[in-house]
Order: sequence, then C-alpha cells, then structure tokens
Amino acid sequence: MELHQIESFLASADPQDRLKALVELRKHEPQDVVPLLTEHLHDKEFVVRSFVAMGLGYKQTEAGFAALLNLIEHDRDPNVVAEAANSLEKYGDRAIPHLTKLFEHNSHWLVRQSIFAALEEVTPEIRLQLCRWGWQGTDIVVQHNAIANLGRLQDTPQATEALALILEAAVADAPMLRAQAARVLPGFDGPAAQAALAELRQDDNLQVVGATLESLL
Repeated sequence: MELHQIESFLASADPQDRLKALVELRKHEPQDVVPLLTEHLHDKEFVVRSFVAMGLGYKQTEAGFAALLNLIEHDRDPNVVAEAANSLEKYGDRAIPHLTKLFEHNSHWLVRQSIFAALEEVTPEIRLQLCRWGWQGTDIVVQHNAIANLGRLQDTPQATEALALILEAAVADAPMLRAQAARVLPGFDGPAAQAALAELRQDDNLQVVGATLESLL
C-alpha cells in the first residue's frame, strides 16, 4: 500500500481501516512512518494506540522515542503502556531509567510484567530494585515473577539482599509464592536458606513440597 493510501485509511472512522494502515506501515521507512504514527498517539481506540506503540519500537527515530515516553507517562490504558514499554526496550540502555521509573510508579501487573520481560539484561542493582518493588506490591503474579528474578542474583553482590526477600516469600500465605521460593532457594548458600528449604519440604501444600523436590532433580 502506498503512503497516500495509508494516510487515507488512517483518516477513516473505522478502526479496522486504521489498524490495516498501521500494519502496512511496516513496509516503509522510519522517517515516513513515525510522523503518521505519532498523529495517532491519542486515538480513541486503545488497540490502535497499542499498534502505534508497537510500530514506534520497530521504526526508530528520536521523535519516536519521545512519543513512547509520552505514552508511558500519559496513556491510561495498561495495554498501551505495556506495549510502549516493550518498544522502549528496543532503544537500548537509554530506555532503562525510564522503564525503571515506570515500574516504580505504575503498579499494574501487565505493565510490570512487561518491564520484567523487557529488561532481560540489566545490572544486578537494577534487577534487585525492580524485584523489591515487585515483591512489596500487592499483585501476586508480579510477586511471583519478582521471586523468580531474585534467583538470578545468587552469584552477585546483591545475593544477601535477594535472599532476605526470598525468605519472606518462603513464609508467605500464598502457596504459589512459597513454591517459587522453594525453586530458587537451592541457588543460595548458608544456613538460613537450608533451614527455609527444610521447612518447605514439610509444607502442608503439595505444590510447595513438589517445588522443593524439583530442585533435587
């Protein structure tokens, strides 16, 4: 589809036409695409804004980076914000402070899960901070992911702080959190970790006991 056709579809009142046009933009150059994408940062349909956010990750320009920052700060739909976070990650290290700040201030599970996935390679200090915020939140899915990520700090200077949070999970009310603690504890040395594992092997919940056995395989 030529650019003039895409512009026509983007102007349509039918959101399906706008979505079709956004998909077609993948065939064009960033300098042509980004201005068209940014015109729809405030489209009334969240799915259109999500496609805009996705496109700004693949068609990278300085204006696109600024537009993504606009989305994570001002958009109120977590689907759009999560997609914008995924796209920001594609811009490299300069996106990390923005994503870290977003994680701190936006507690929606989808946004935080997206940031955990996007920031696959970060310093142990940043990972620990994200995990601390995630664990201190109220969403059990994010807490579960935070404990899993803490397990990746076992051979870092942050291991002691990570273990302290994992030990909190080991006595959490939710069995899925105790089970996740059981999975990561074997990577940590010391009597506290061993004592927690011994307790978890005697847990009343079979899921938790099974998780302790997984570590022995």
